Amino acid sequence: MTPTLTVSDDVRTLAPGFTYLAVEARGLVNGESNEDSSALLDDATRRLVARLDGRAPHEDPHVAAWRDAYTAFGSKPSRTRNSAEALARRALTDAGLPRINVLVDLYNAISVAHLIPVGGEDTDRIKGAMRLVRSTGQEPFRTVAGGEEAVEHPEAGEVVWCDDEGVTCRRWNWRQGVRTRLTEESVNALFLLEALAPMTIGELEAAGTELAESLEKLSPGAQITVRTPE
Repeated sequence: MTPTLTVSDDVRTLAPGFTYLAVEARGLVNGESNEDSSALLDDATRRLVARLDGRAPHEDPHVAAWRDAYTAFGSKPSRTRNSAEALARRALTDAGLPRINVLVDLYNAISVAHLIPVGGEDTDRIKGAMRLVRSTGQEPFRTVAGGEEAVEHPEAGEVVWCDDEGVTCRRWNWRQGVRTRLTEESVNALFLLEALAPMTIGELEAAGTELAESLEKLSPGAQITVRTPE
């Protein structure tokens, strides 16, 4: 079943230039990171270096816009970085990008190459509609602390993605919860690509198209649908 996606008026007021693109995929084949997914990450790092041309990630206009958005809801962007900036910074280190599994590697590669936050959710684990809202501070967030699963709660006013069971991603796109993350057993997924001005719709759609095409190559026969906000 395709999850419904909504953005609250409070979030629209906070960041009027926000938009997203969703790529839904069914019948995927996931597994351990392999040569193909690793090559995508290496290529993404090369593209990132060319894009930045000597600048730091936070000097990119799109990343700077995300820093402004984080500041607007009370988060310190130099300490709590959006997922695109965090991955870009890691890509530029000697350690490079982590290898997680094929699907996560793929969407991380798109994120780094386009400097855009991208997340992946196991749609079989999503409960009801997905909503981008400002938290009340009471919603549960399942995460891992000290190597064991734990339940946290976001700060009041924090921008979060949530479903009927709780928060799926804290601080907009900072940290995904364990409940809906993509594992090697995942076969159905929803990928969210999130953008703020000055990123254009054309740039967002180009990233979504690249993600869809890569999914088709890695999982021949999968059903891929690209959705824009209604």
